[in-house]
Amino acid sequence: MEKFDVIVVGGGLAGLGAAYTLARQELEVLVLEKGDYPGSKNVTGGRIYVSPVRELYPDLWAKAPLERFIAHEGVTMMAKERSVSVNYSGQELLQEPCQSYSILRAKFDRWFAKQAERKGAMLVTKSRVDDIIMEDGRVAGVWAGGDELRADVVIACDGVLSFTAEKAGLRGPGKPQDHAVGFKEVIELPAEVIENRFRLEGNEGAAHMFMGEVTRGKFGGGFLYTNKESLSLGIVVGIKDLMEGSPAVEAPQLLDEFKQRPEIAALIKGGETVEYSAHVIPEGGLKALSRLYGNGILVAGDAAGFSMNIGVTVRGMEYALASGYYAAQAVLQARENADYGASGLAVYEQLLKNSFVMKDFENFKDAPHVLENPRFFQHYPELVTNMMRDLYEMPSGPKDRIYPTMKKYMKLGELVKMFGDFRKVRKI
Repeated sequence: MEKFDVIVVGGGLAGLGAAYTLARQELEVLVLEKGDYPGSKNVTGGRIYVSPVRELYPDLWAKAPLERFIAHEGVTMMAKERSVSVNYSGQELLQEPCQSYSILRAKFDRWFAKQAERKGAMLVTKSRVDDIIMEDGRVAGVWAGGDELRADVVIACDGVLSFTAEKAGLRGPGKPQDHAVGFKEVIELPAEVIENRFRLEGNEGAAHMFMGEVTRGKFGGGFLYTNKESLSLGIVVGIKDLMEGSPAVEAPQLLDEFKQRPEIAALIKGGETVEYSAHVIPEGGLKALSRLYGNGILVAGDAAGFSMNIGVTVRGMEYALASGYYAAQAVLQARENADYGASGLAVYEQLLKNSFVMKDFENFKDAPHVLENPRFFQHYPELVTNMMRDLYEMPSGPKDRIYPTMKKYMKLGELVKMFGDFRKVRKI
């Protein structure tokens, strides 16, 4: 039997963030990672917002293997035969320190794991946790590969379907309406080709979101991020919509169709797919978060449900890093008070409530309900793109005036429905 101060289950950003922070304080930390290496099983879209967590990890960012800083934002509404895009560039996106970066997690997580190991954390890969050890009503460790591993605290960072948190009674099985499935490809292209196609200078990067026909009008969307010498391209679609929608659609087929769209095909032309992956993503927001602490256990990252989609941005990595950091701070306080029970670890929830993490989740608590409106993914892309088609069309005869052209799309019934949708959008 081995005994540690803390066992971290999962070597993603939350787990590594907790391990790094604890190891700096000279605690004995064991990280158990199921994959071949940290980041090998990650399927993130590929963007990290550094600003919210910069001060939590001040020593990391100068040498972190990030890809490109995001200097250009874009959103596209896709209808069946046409699309409308809105692109944004601002001076604030060019200023140091930069707000966000594209990222390849297979590269970044391995690097982050080495930083944690240099601080003293122990990392064991290809290690599956089979069960937790319960003793006198508290989590006292885990069983992994037949080994009994004990600790004062276990931090569950084992992903969206966290087996560890479920075994500890902090969450139940996931519900389809609270989750989505993501599919992603990493497509290699020369740096100069990426910079020419996306009009980038030096290490500038672009981030673009897509909605509408990309998911055949189902809840979800597409994303594209420019890396140094590759593109991260993928889609996310709600599991409930996939299960209940008619006609049925094979989710991987959506990504193939997305790549064949003229808007996308031109951007990835000549590229080589070097990575393909799929993963479940938490989408339930505040109401779907798991219990965050118990006797001898804390839950962080995707395992707790810390991922947020508000349409124009999809966030998760900074929440993972922050929750790992605050989980570590909670352990340190519990250690100081010699109380690893639920009462001693409850400070974790308070730390999160005082941080941007829970404040964001409270501010956007209505986002999942607002975004489940199918009109955003079916009706509005067709409405807007048809209107733009008529505005730009040049017939062989006389062209209609602009006002009548737009008015035919803004009939009373349509305006009433739009007003109702807008009232809901005001909540986010």
